[in-house]
Amino acid sequence: MKYEIIHINRFDYETPVDQSMNSIRLEPKTDECQRLLVYHTEITPHSLTSHYTDIWGNTVESFYIAEPHTHLEVKTTSVVSIQRSPFVDQLTYSKAMQDIFSSQLFRDQYLPFLSQTNYTYLEPHQVTNVKNEIGDIQNPVQFAKSLMNYLYAHFTYDSNSTNVNTTAREAIELKSGVCQDIAHAMIGVLRAQGIPARYVSGYLYVGEDSALVGDAASHAWVEFMAPGIGWISLDPTNNVEALENHIRVGVGRDYGDVSPVQGVYRGGNQNLDVSVSVTLLES
Repeated sequence: MKYEIIHINRFDYETPVDQSMNSIRLEPKTDECQRLLVYHTEITPHSLTSHYTDIWGNTVESFYIAEPHTHLEVKTTSVVSIQRSPFVDQLTYSKAMQDIFSSQLFRDQYLPFLSQTNYTYLEPHQVTNVKNEIGDIQNPVQFAKSLMNYLYAHFTYDSNSTNVNTTAREAIELKSGVCQDIAHAMIGVLRAQGIPARYVSGYLYVGEDSALVGDAASHAWVEFMAPGIGWISLDPTNNVEALENHIRVGVGRDYGDVSPVQGVYRGGNQNLDVSVSVTLLES
């Protein structure tokens, strides 16, 4: 699958902003299954960007605007190709995988993705309630799949019930939210079970007559570490393995690590308008 993604963030300020400093995480990844073919950024007012790689391996672009401005527009254009086949259902939990999963080395290596954050933390009784529903499953791969099924069945996708600051413990009580909330809830339960999990941000190609559900601006899903195998992507919002419709941009402990646009400015209040289009070029 080959896609073109155009992502526009437009900020309108109530009063002139005399300076602003910003960073963006909008460049899709290149990995073993996804290849970034084209990427460029257009910033208005014009500004040069500097690049660095953050601690989680995401590409970050930063820029500074010193001149007064009442509007800021960040437009990125990407072309990516993806070849990703399903395999989570083919995994067998072997004795070797079990030994790795129970080892201290495994815990130490993935400690950042075993530690809860404010976004992902769930109260002990909330975790217990979920585990009672899905059963006592020692196989981490099967546990992750069963957890995804549970969240898909119990959450209602509702963009009006939560906001960008909603935590997993709030969303799991509401049993509603968007992809960010469902991903945080899944990560919280996985980590409580001792399974390393991380937050993935990106885009979802829905296309015509698709049953997939996602936010118009971006999408979020989960990767968990299968011992001895690697990171496996699951989309609890849609109850599917994240495959060729899922375009990876960033990974981190939670949304805070991969927020698409971050910045500080000196001026009045702002209004943000986000526009994203994902176009299928080849299949």
